[in-house]
Amino acid sequence: MVRATIIGSGPNGLAAGVSLARSGYDVRVLEAADTIGGGVRTAESTLSGFRHDVCSTVHPAALSSPFFRAFGLAERIEWITPEISYAHPLDAGGAAIAWRDVERTAAGLGVDQRAWLALLRPLRRHIDGVTDFTGNQLFRIPREPVTAVRYALRMLDQGTPLAARSFRTAKAAALISGVVAHANSPQPSLAGAAAGLLLAAHGHAGGWPLPRGGAQRIADALVADLEAHGGSVEPGTPVTDLAALDWGDPGRGDLLLLNTSPRLALTHPGIPSGYGRALASYRYGAAAAKVDFALDGPIPWTDADVRQAATVHLGGTRAEIWASENAVASGRVSERPYVLAVQPTVLDPSRAPEGKSVLWAYIHVPNGSDLDPTELITAQVERFAPGFRDLILAHHAVPASSREAINPAEIGGDISGGVFDMRQALRRPTLSLAPWRTPMRGVYLASAATPPGPAVHGMAGWHAARTALADAGEPATLDDLFA
Repeated sequence: MVRATIIGSGPNGLAAGVSLARSGYDVRVLEAADTIGGGVRTAESTLSGFRHDVCSTVHPAALSSPFFRAFGLAERIEWITPEISYAHPLDAGGAAIAWRDVERTAAGLGVDQRAWLALLRPLRRHIDGVTDFTGNQLFRIPREPVTAVRYALRMLDQGTPLAARSFRTAKAAALISGVVAHANSPQPSLAGAAAGLLLAAHGHAGGWPLPRGGAQRIADALVADLEAHGGSVEPGTPVTDLAALDWGDPGRGDLLLLNTSPRLALTHPGIPSGYGRALASYRYGAAAAKVDFALDGPIPWTDADVRQAATVHLGGTRAEIWASENAVASGRVSERPYVLAVQPTVLDPSRAPEGKSVLWAYIHVPNGSDLDPTELITAQVERFAPGFRDLILAHHAVPASSREAINPAEIGGDISGGVFDMRQALRRPTLSLAPWRTPMRGVYLASAATPPGPAVHGMAGWHAARTALADAGEPATLDDLFA
């Protein structure tokens, strides 16, 4: 039986493993950490009984992903889809609320009601076309060209200085700026707008779901399927040098897939010099500094609607958010940074002991920063939820400089797998019609450093596996694998 060795047990690595195991390969997944899952791990990082997600908690792309749809992820684990996709508190005591219902959201934005509907209702209606366009490499004809054009025009609207004039109210401007800021890029920017529009469209289509019990459930479901088809996962097995790894014989069809930083491919003894230079020039960007909080009860947000939102964007006005993100791009951290916060216990009490809560929050910082973000995050939460500080039972901070030790793919704490700008949207990590394929026989890239980039969708792993199967003369579709 031909072998497939996969390095990295994040969702992309496991998606590739499932695809190849179902195609008849003897699959072995090697994971550096002692626990599986990469960006979808859950751990008691503060106190016993408080379950914190190591990286992501809310997964807008998971249930719309073609791979996860075919895999049946919605049926394999229990999901919670909030009525509020994300909330944005404001200093006046109110908040802008992105309900899953786009009309309800727009109705709360006053004179910007029509502008919000014009921006997002067409993308919500054609979410499958948006997902197809954004879920692959860009050198292709999309299945729905009109939808792709709509999406591109909205990128221009929100990703250029025109964005400053797109909404008249502070609520609407803050609401869109908070979701665009997920991209961890200068503002305004085309790439940031692309990421934010995709997230906002999901927020009004399938919503922003989270797995009951923690993100680990996603990894567990993938591993169960992998093992059911003869594959295995070996945690605690770091790989730092491909020259020293026995992954088989590419001459007989054995495969090596890297759900890692492209830097690992540079250790392959047969890497061509030109390809090596291209990988060496691949850029890593701004990072995340995260804090997990164990709390003595729910957060006392001033606005009642925010108390039922799993995802909360903290940062005040659009001007404040832009200033915060542009400070990071200049190598600094704002005194009032943009904070992405998730309070899963408002919908999933299983994450904490009875009556207690957890909060997951991070800020953007320069790559490699050793800043402890605890006080900055605490102050921003306290700004919109007076009394928060008194609820803290324990906290666990992970500066950007520590993230690479937890997940070697996060170079300098970059959780996006590399700078996400228009240049690297096209060149991720090289300019190619099949960027998952390397010039080394049998070796493929399967991480967020390849299209479609960051998020929990498994698509980079599927594209890498699909490319490898086609190269082996065994082309397969998702219907073939999961019929």
